[in-house]
Amino acid sequence: MKKLTLFLSIILTLSLSAAKVQTGIEILRKQNFKILEGKNVGLITNPTGVDSKMKPTIDILFEAPNVKLVALFGPEHGVRGDAYAGDKVDNVTDAKTGLPVYSLYGKTRKPTPDMLKGIDVLVYDIQDNGCRSYTYISTMGLAMEAASENNIAFVVLDRPNPLGGLKIEGNLTEEPFISFVSQFKIPYIYGQTCGELALMLNEEKMLKNKCELTVVKMKGWQRKMTWEDTDLEWVIASPHIPYKQSSYYYPVTGILGELGYLSVGVGYTLPFQIVGAPWINADSLANVMNKLNLSGITFRPIHFKPFYSVFKDEHCHGIQIHIMNYKAANLSAVQFYIMQELNKLYPSKSVFANANKDRFNMFDKVSGSDQIRLKFSESHSFDAINDYWYKNIESYRKLSAKYYLYK
Repeated sequence: MKKLTLFLSIILTLSLSAAKVQTGIEILRKQNFKILEGKNVGLITNPTGVDSKMKPTIDILFEAPNVKLVALFGPEHGVRGDAYAGDKVDNVTDAKTGLPVYSLYGKTRKPTPDMLKGIDVLVYDIQDNGCRSYTYISTMGLAMEAASENNIAFVVLDRPNPLGGLKIEGNLTEEPFISFVSQFKIPYIYGQTCGELALMLNEEKMLKNKCELTVVKMKGWQRKMTWEDTDLEWVIASPHIPYKQSSYYYPVTGILGELGYLSVGVGYTLPFQIVGAPWINADSLANVMNKLNLSGITFRPIHFKPFYSVFKDEHCHGIQIHIMNYKAANLSAVQFYIMQELNKLYPSKSVFANANKDRFNMFDKVSGSDQIRLKFSESHSFDAINDYWYKNIESYRKLSAKYYLYK
């Protein structure tokens, strides 16, 4: 009996081990860093660039005897993650390695020839959150262009898309609204890993120049996986994406949050998971939202006081959004339904009449178009934008599938 128990325990351990996702940096290490051997390496990374035991990619490459790491490059929030959202990041010297750290969120958002002098290959290792407006993929694309312009190879160490590889939501970014928060003509939720996205950007002429690109694939990742399925630890991706579920909620309220009209939990302990204001009746809003019977979503009344940001130190009342069935939920639609129901409850508080009009430009950029704002304003109804919001989904799914690296 003991032998049988031991045997079953070994089989279970092996099966769990086999299911665990190994990220690009771990595969690169198993390959003994062969593609970097004999080259001067620049690394674009931040605190999310770690292996499964939390060892930073910076340290892994710096300590590898056959790798010559010569420079670090930091996206928004910096290489060590110590800069606040939107804060400009300066060039510094990394205290641990002594390497120069060049900011890609300061005077320039694209590596300059001076920064790239003497570098043979740029390596990108950052955990994305699967949403177009999150700026790390913008950094990746601009760095790919710079690599091409300076005859430098580019390597992406692939990581999971925490939203999985099946969800695609939102219209494609339109030309006038391309910006650092919507750098490419892709949907708001795009359903690709950063490696798959890099391949598509490179091959579909979505960049100014095509670069010499290598993607180091993960092992064990599947498109149906959400973050919990990967068996990987979550590392804070930015100050307001602290928890593994934060990526799920970012597209639920992130666009709405750009208006500064409501608190979406930024400045409280539940970033992007709550919506509130001093003038809202929490029970009323929760009731009307639950009556919509949105697939996979439930709403609960909540009362809170933000520590900073919108309505700092004011008592707010509103709803906490609970994703009960992730696969069934249409994440990005929720915020528009909230806007719709608030307009019915409080017509004098109509969102685009009361929001800071200076924020409309950012709202449009994050939405990828001004049509979302303009069409919604006509009737304050999600039905007014539903077709527009989802019009590109199937065509994009077909295009992006050409570059899938995982089933």
